[in-house]
Amino acid sequence: MHLSSADLRANPPVVTIPRDYNAAHDLLERNASRPGKVAYIDAATGARLTYGELADQAHRFANALRGHGFAPESRMLVAMLDTLEWPVVFLGCILAGVVPVAANTLLTAKDFDFMLRDSRAQGLVVSQPLWPAFRDVIGDIDSLETVIVAGAQGEAARTTVAELLQEAAATPVVADTCSDDICFWLYSSGSTGTPKGTVHLHSHLVQTAELYGRGVLGIREDDVVYSAAKLFFAYGLGNALTFPLSVGATTVLLAARPTPEAVFGILKKFQPTIFYGVPTLYAALLNDAGRPNKQQLRLRVCTSAGEALPAEIGRRWTADYGCEVLDGIGSTEMLHIFLSNRPGQVRYGTTGKAVPGYQLRIVDDDGRECGDDELGELQISGPSSALMYWNNRARTKSTFAGEWTRSGDKYTRDAEGYYTYGGRSDDMLKVGGIYVSPFEVEGSLMTHPAVLEAAVIGVADSDELVKPKAFVVLKPGQAASAADLQQHVKNQLAPYKYPRWIEFVPELPKTATGKIQRFKLRAGR
Repeated sequence: MHLSSADLRANPPVVTIPRDYNAAHDLLERNASRPGKVAYIDAATGARLTYGELADQAHRFANALRGHGFAPESRMLVAMLDTLEWPVVFLGCILAGVVPVAANTLLTAKDFDFMLRDSRAQGLVVSQPLWPAFRDVIGDIDSLETVIVAGAQGEAARTTVAELLQEAAATPVVADTCSDDICFWLYSSGSTGTPKGTVHLHSHLVQTAELYGRGVLGIREDDVVYSAAKLFFAYGLGNALTFPLSVGATTVLLAARPTPEAVFGILKKFQPTIFYGVPTLYAALLNDAGRPNKQQLRLRVCTSAGEALPAEIGRRWTADYGCEVLDGIGSTEMLHIFLSNRPGQVRYGTTGKAVPGYQLRIVDDDGRECGDDELGELQISGPSSALMYWNNRARTKSTFAGEWTRSGDKYTRDAEGYYTYGGRSDDMLKVGGIYVSPFEVEGSLMTHPAVLEAAVIGVADSDELVKPKAFVVLKPGQAASAADLQQHVKNQLAPYKYPRWIEFVPELPKTATGKIQRFKLRAGR
């Protein structure tokens, strides 16, 4: 029996996964009764893929893998743009018992070389536009036996996904897997070092779909969704694959970068009811000169993750578009959002409350659990925690401490259970012996009418004492002096928190997910 979204939010389910279980089979079978409904739309071409076609092609791809000698538990690196072939390949791999290893398409040839060697992938599926990044690195990788191109064949002269689908049988294929079998990997972006292969199980996909997708977001069969975060991200994978497939919704995909023009084009043309964004994108959308008005869109709920959403951005979006932004936090390690604001209960400036089904705690440097309003590291216990980092025992032991997963994020929790972000553990500043959250200072700067973006780091003064320094991007056509911005912060925060130095820059260094890379600012890059 399926509960309504309202019931799920009020009484979150205990999700029981049978031992004999295949995640792709589950997601496809949920939609067996709606074969003619559109599952995916390609925003660039307008091409559509129905649920019946998705199931047919996923099983064909699984048969093709079997025919090419891919054994259960072998690995397939998937470096694909967000096209209609992405869900076919991902689900087809899982149906065949092959482990898809989703790769960030915005990384370098050096990163891809590392991932292929680290994962010892037997196969590679790569979108044609990404082929140049792989051309020179695949020749001497002994484990790699098969290369498949997604999209036009072109210069790669390799077998394409389309050719495999045309040649393969449509006979149903469901590998003999269980809920605790390894299902897929996601590589971290490598923003703070070597990418880490994060290993997830078959049960994890549906856990996040039920606990957050239906239980908090309230996704429904009649929703049309668009995620600016790509499918290879943990955030995007839930947004654009697991959640909509779990209820039979329709998803719009965009292979290109989600520029404000492209995003608003999708929101106007395809009329999504759910939009998944990130804070930097919301800021850019709000400052886009050609943005549409509320009446031109059909949004009923929006989400934000990847980095804490500045309160001012959330308030402006709601005021302009009449739609709440559910700010939350998730991670590659936990697969999706475990702490979030909820519809009708949004408090901008906070990350909301624990997603039902997850337990949270905040601990200090000595491992003692913090009380209300005490700053410490956020740790999570829940059913979607990754098994390990592949080939990285030390980092695995450090991050996955028994039932608890360390987030590396500093938080406080108030008496009502709302959590407020305090910065990354390695980004926190101690000014005059008192912790200062870079995010708090950034949030203050962001309320100045001339500021588009801001990032704060710690810099030693002439006495070798750490003080805040701000890097600021101004809105086009706006002006402000360092003194103006410093006084603005002083008017809002305790005096010791204001940035002693302000550097105006044209843009901030960011990861592919839009997270500010403060370590590059600290290194002067």
